[in-house]
Amino acid sequence: MTQKQKAEKEEITEEMLICAQNEGVPLEVILKGLNKGEIVICKNKKSKVNNPCAIGKGLRTKVNVNIGTSKDRPNVEDELQKLEIALKYGTDTVMDLSTGGDLDEIRRIIRENCPVPLGTVPIYQAAIEAVEKHHKSIVEMKVSEIFEVIQKQAEDGIDFMTVHCGITSETLQRLKNKERVMGVVSRGGSFIIEWMIYNQKENPLYEYFDELLEIASTYDITLSLGDGIRPGCLADATDGPQIQELILLGELTLRAWDRGVQVMIEGPGHVPLDQIETNVKLQKRLCHGAPFYVLGPLPTDIAPGYDHLVGAIGGAIAAAAGADFLCYLTPAEHLRLPTVEDVKEGLIASKIAAHIADLVKGIESAWRWDMEMAKARASLDWETQIKLSIDPEKARKYRLEGGISKSKACTMCGDYCAIKVFQSAFKMLKGKT
Repeated sequence: MTQKQKAEKEEITEEMLICAQNEGVPLEVILKGLNKGEIVICKNKKSKVNNPCAIGKGLRTKVNVNIGTSKDRPNVEDELQKLEIALKYGTDTVMDLSTGGDLDEIRRIIRENCPVPLGTVPIYQAAIEAVEKHHKSIVEMKVSEIFEVIQKQAEDGIDFMTVHCGITSETLQRLKNKERVMGVVSRGGSFIIEWMIYNQKENPLYEYFDELLEIASTYDITLSLGDGIRPGCLADATDGPQIQELILLGELTLRAWDRGVQVMIEGPGHVPLDQIETNVKLQKRLCHGAPFYVLGPLPTDIAPGYDHLVGAIGGAIAAAAGADFLCYLTPAEHLRLPTVEDVKEGLIASKIAAHIADLVKGIESAWRWDMEMAKARASLDWETQIKLSIDPEKARKYRLEGGISKSKACTMCGDYCAIKVFQSAFKMLKGKT
């Protein structure tokens, strides 16, 4: 049985207990959320994840880090360094999006070194192998080859998979009638669309959805229903094709739940600031409260090199409105494969966004963290402030580089520190009352 099926029978698992403890919530919250499909626990029966992750309603906003090789940079050692830094700075999950080198070997090495839930996008490997291993084009990829990759990755212990099931023949007609500025920017979505148009056939992930559910149910893989028609620029946001795909994903969610399969829904990329909350509410309504996994979103298109900040702004608003899971962006987004430093910067920006949203959601641990920092600042306790920082190394570096003021304050204010001045004034005020 899957975690969802066990929750429906009120059968408690070790993963449920761990997640309840990690979240600081009663076990009943996890059980109820799993039962209703509002919470997922990403844990393949075959994986050895020692820190399972619960995502969804009433829980901390989670953050995912993408790593993976490319054809130009196929070195798995580089990706292991990125994995190490992502784990150090507290990523909740990791996705292997490798497209270069021996994909099976790379995935298995990353899986072996990844103690948190690991996700993939199986259509990447199926398409790449069609081209590089079988000397065909993407459009010559066989349906059986797609499902062989899904089965293989399931056997390797992948905990969640992005599958672009919401693209259909009707979707293509809508895209044909609605000329977009950016068209389709989802890599997996574009692979499927090209295959469908060339072969004049339905999307195999939609047509054979029951076969996909069989694999997911057997291994208890969480299906992350991908947004293959997501907008790639603000001008394309919240249009007919995007919303139609969301409607289809809502229908597929119910079919998955009937089979006991856990589901997340992936959300749009580029969305104007004033449309982000609307997009979250639409997803929650159309997809029956299933956890929402968003890329960014990015509320402007003009900041290459700073898209981790753009994504953090959008992510904070989306998560405050009810999104459950943020996929990080790095400063390298839209430009190149990220470096180790890019991974760190992107993750920290997304974790700040998640924390800001958790304050809005009323997550007790988030409020406790801020209160502890406030008290440390009030007492000019620099060591505690540094320890409580989201990036203690950077905080300590800045503190030391600035020099230590004799007044105990920072070197910007020194004797004129507002906190010191007020404390002195407040003592006099209390003495007069």
